[in-house]
Amino acid sequence: MKRNEDRVREVTVEKSEKVTEVIGEKPAVAVKAVEKTPYKTAVIIGASSGIGRESALMLASRGYRVVNISRTPCKGEKVKSISADAAQEGELKRAISDAAENGGIDLLIYSAGFSMSAPLEHARSGDYRYLFEVNYFGAIEAIKAALPYLKKKGGRVVLVGSLGGDIPIPYDGFYSASKAALVMLAREANMELKGRGVRVSALLPGGTATDFTYNRMIYRDEATDYEGNVKKASAALANMEQGGMSVSLVAGAIVKLAERKNPPPVMSVGAKNGMVRFINRLLPSQFVDRMVMRKFNQK
Repeated sequence: MKRNEDRVREVTVEKSEKVTEVIGEKPAVAVKAVEKTPYKTAVIIGASSGIGRESALMLASRGYRVVNISRTPCKGEKVKSISADAAQEGELKRAISDAAENGGIDLLIYSAGFSMSAPLEHARSGDYRYLFEVNYFGAIEAIKAALPYLKKKGGRVVLVGSLGGDIPIPYDGFYSASKAALVMLAREANMELKGRGVRVSALLPGGTATDFTYNRMIYRDEATDYEGNVKKASAALANMEQGGMSVSLVAGAIVKLAERKNPPPVMSVGAKNGMVRFINRLLPSQFVDRMVMRKFNQK
């Protein structure tokens, strides 16, 4: 006759735990097993500061395993960092493979960004090509690298865009163009991938108070004939950002968007910005552009 301890069966009592029940003459004794519901993994490109970092900390507090991929680490005990440069071909693919090693990927957030205030006439090719590598082509590389893992999990992608992708920013046109391209990438990728269980969205915040303002490249000595215009435009932009949304508001919107059952392909942050986007679609572009010029102190 087999001993009681050899005659066991698993009984599921909750979604997150199992117990074992010994069958014998004595009443069954339930013993909690150590197995728990698997965690979700979020990979964030560009979580060393600003919106990306706040999103990383917020997701970690919600129980996600969070991996930051950037040139500098994210300061946060619950966030793992992997060093990679979004502008260098192949680095994101390698880093994302490392991030997915244990547990795959449930959520990809692309929050890397670079901005430059520069007149088109004087802009250096190396500068605007670098901007597009970071803001746009890096997003493509990240999505491609993460897709094998996202498809297995029915995962989500959130691309951090900008209201500046809908409405031009004087002398920051390369940034606006890259964010407009990011919106179209999100819409098209979502059409391609939702049938495969992956949803892609672009989130468009307005001006947000982060150190991104102080890291902007501003052409001064290189464009003396535009110096006054560039100075006024970049100062107005800095004031909009530092007097704008809180980083926690934007990060919260990213998390909510990522966890929505049926996320929209494009969404702005805040009712005011939503109204600005709506009006921008209704009014003639010539009128909108004149209003933008006034707002940025341009004649």
